[in-house]
Amino acid sequence: MDWKKDRIASAADGANPTVLARMKSGFAVFGDTQFLPGYCVLLGYPQVSCLNDLSIPGRAAFLTDMGIVGDALTEVLRPLRVNYDILGNGDAFLHAHIFPRYEWEEEKYRKNPVWIYPPEEFYSDEYLFSQDKYLDVKNRIQAKLLELTGRIYP
Repeated sequence: MDWKKDRIASAADGANPTVLARMKSGFAVFGDTQFLPGYCVLLGYPQVSCLNDLSIPGRAAFLTDMGIVGDALTEVLRPLRVNYDILGNGDAFLHAHIFPRYEWEEEKYRKNPVWIYPPEEFYSDEYLFSQDKYLDVKNRIQAKLLELTGRIYP
């Protein structure tokens, strides 16, 4: 199976190479593109359509985990800030985009949602996630997530 066809099931069965950690509410994974180094996604697990499908404690767990991923990125990468985005318009399952934002970004991008970046920059082959290219940062983020949660993907 191509792990990208079902990112959540592939995370659960260990086939998704972008997984950083198993969180209380799902899986923290690297984004497919790393045009903003450290871009992560929190995949809700078990899978639901949206935040409102969760119980109040389930929502609290998901939002807390989202913040914990942001804490790890802040500690490891020292961005200017972290942006959080829950949309669900393209992929109809609960997931949160977690974007570190950096001082070195052009102001016209840094002061706006990341979605205004040109697609050719956002999805450039230069920034595609690969284990080899991002192993060091993956290890550092995983170590911080383990410290913060006590959980790590196998």
